[in-house]
Amino acid sequence: MTKDKKFRKKKKLGSYPFISVVFSVTLALFVMGLFGLLLMMTKNLTTIIQENVEMQIFLNKNLSQNEVTKIIKTLSSKDYVIKKDGLAQVTHITKEEAAKEFYEETGEDFVEFLGDNPLKDVVVIKINPDFHESQNLIEIKKEIGFIRGVYEVTYIESLVNSIRQNVKKVSFVLIGFSVILLIVVVILINNTIKLALFSQRFLIRSMQLVGATSQFIRKPFLLRASLFGLIAGLIAITLLGSLLRYLNSEVEGLLDLLQTEQLALLGTGIVLVGIFVGFMSTFAAIRKYMKMSLDELY
Repeated sequence: MTKDKKFRKKKKLGSYPFISVVFSVTLALFVMGLFGLLLMMTKNLTTIIQENVEMQIFLNKNLSQNEVTKIIKTLSSKDYVIKKDGLAQVTHITKEEAAKEFYEETGEDFVEFLGDNPLKDVVVIKINPDFHESQNLIEIKKEIGFIRGVYEVTYIESLVNSIRQNVKKVSFVLIGFSVILLIVVVILINNTIKLALFSQRFLIRSMQLVGATSQFIRKPFLLRASLFGLIAGLIAITLLGSLLRYLNSEVEGLLDLLQTEQLALLGTGIVLVGIFVGFMSTFAAIRKYMKMSLDELY
């Protein structure tokens, strides 16, 4: 009996099961982070698809190089043309290049057969996603059509409409799932903290009976909850990083869909959610137990 008392660990204020709490919070944060990665990949992939919507501008034959250069400069200055690193996404494909590409793909030299190259020079521009609405594209097509030296302007309208509609649907679904998942994560962490603190309710009452202030009682619990949230967040980030490295080794180019800034923001968000939810859940639970009567504690 004496030995049992000697080796029995004393229950300290603010202490509660470490492994079970950290495991549960880590699992919740890991799932949240996993969905966050999916959300970022989907968004970035959608952006890539949108930024590859092109409009082909066929030029009149026998234009001088100066006239072609002038048309390219005019198009490059337009707001509806995507700019990357200060460079307008405008590509000039000469009729000779087009004929060469056709020959490489089919093995047929129609220039030699016809004795002339019937193709026209083409200027390809990538349209800014902000201008993907049907009416905007129609106006852009008309505007370019009035440029001197332009023969015809074309784009695949059905493809653009399909991309725009699918992007809206995917965005709506992902936002809905994000809200639901965030609520589930908060509830899971909150319940985990409450269950862990349940075993401390009589210790809290004992501290009240000996005259301890509310702040004195709360402080160790809040510090421990914040620490657990931090540890769980760091473990979740480590697991996500390991998973990403593995997936990238299996699916080449997967990490190209993620940006360093986005990953840093996600990691920070995971840690902050763990700390904040753990802190607030602990604060609410302690407040609840401190207000309970002795009968209610039983």
